Amino acid sequence: MNWKTEWKPLFWIIVVFAGCFFLPVDVPRVQGAIMESLYLVKWYAREHVLLCLVPAFFIAGAVAVFVSQAAVMKYLGPTANKLLAYGVASVSGTILAVCSCTILPLFAGIYRMGAGLGPACAFLYSGPAINILAIVLTARILGPEMGIARAVGAIVFAVVIGLLMHFFFRHEEAEKAAAAPVMAADDDSRPLWQTALYFAAMVGILVFANWGKTDQPSGLWHDIYTAKWWITSGFSLALAVMLATWFKVGTARVLLAATPALVMAVLVPQHPELAFTFGVIGLAVLSNLGSTRDGEMGQWFEESWDFAKKILPLLLIGVLIAGVLLGRPGHEGLIPSAWVASLVGGNSLFANLFASVFGAFMYFATLTEVPILQGLMGAGMGKGPALALLLAGPALSLPNMLVIRSVMGTKKTVVFVVLVMLMATASGLIYGAFF
Repeated sequence: MNWKTEWKPLFWIIVVFAGCFFLPVDVPRVQGAIMESLYLVKWYAREHVLLCLVPAFFIAGAVAVFVSQAAVMKYLGPTANKLLAYGVASVSGTILAVCSCTILPLFAGIYRMGAGLGPACAFLYSGPAINILAIVLTARILGPEMGIARAVGAIVFAVVIGLLMHFFFRHEEAEKAAAAPVMAADDDSRPLWQTALYFAAMVGILVFANWGKTDQPSGLWHDIYTAKWWITSGFSLALAVMLATWFKVGTARVLLAATPALVMAVLVPQHPELAFTFGVIGLAVLSNLGSTRDGEMGQWFEESWDFAKKILPLLLIGVLIAGVLLGRPGHEGLIPSAWVASLVGGNSLFANLFASVFGAFMYFATLTEVPILQGLMGAGMGKGPALALLLAGPALSLPNMLVIRSVMGTKKTVVFVVLVMLMATASGLIYGAFF
């Protein structure tokens, strides 16, 4: 036996065995942390996989199939106009009410199609960070100055982080640009306005299916929430019409695929997620018929499935780990929440750095960071660390980091995460000094 090559497997076998042998399963906090991880992954599966990730996978698959590589290279590629590329990427979150995990299929889609590292990272950060609903809720609950600081900070962050990522890896980007083939003009027979409306319908489904409930009994946000499933149905109908006409699927096939969803909507109106589920199943079946499997519809489903099978397992593993360490919002994992509250008081460098690191690793669903911060601030958290957590938390999470690494590698992921943490820390220090 060659011990020079076998000592590493032996070492890890010993480590795993020792961990299993001394596993403190009788300790109440460990038992609670394990249960919290299971509760969190159950909640995540129920609240985010179907309504958030599945539409995001279909959008990402559509980017790979229906958006030409020439268009991506023109607007977001390494040689694209910087003002246009970073401008578009940095404000993308205003129309995407997504969390740090839902943005991943979309990021992977544009990066795979040839988007430059800088604009892609700006999009990756801005998608969940500049959620217009979250910013409005922040201003309403935590104060207008906090809401404004979050909005301005997130837009500036997206641009600066994208530019720094491009600078740090400029040599790789230059090689990527040089190796990229010269793209001819897009000769797609489908007009641009049709493709734009097709994506608008899918983004509308993603946004309104996940529209959160507000604490106010009236007002615009409440009215939209009350009508969210009617609005989602309208976007779904528009998508169905487009598939039947522009994509030549046929009205009869589309009606047949949509029938189970319509039946569930009529029979069980109190559970619209069932109709949504059958709608997704119908779309999947429609894409895999003998007459559609070899065309655009089949390619669309294959690309979407490819994103799902690569990203979803990593996300669920990350959610389990995050649940063990940090628990669910309002519940504790291995790390006591009292420790967190005691470490982020005042406006010291350590408090801001700890808040940004803690926020970066914890998973925040869309809008949940605001009530969590409200509780932490009530327990003594300073305003500076609160902003640091707001700028780092929604854009990053442990599951998010695992997937980013699989898309752009360990080195780029580490640099991206460190940049977010450092800029959040600096922003918290500056904000805390004034407020």
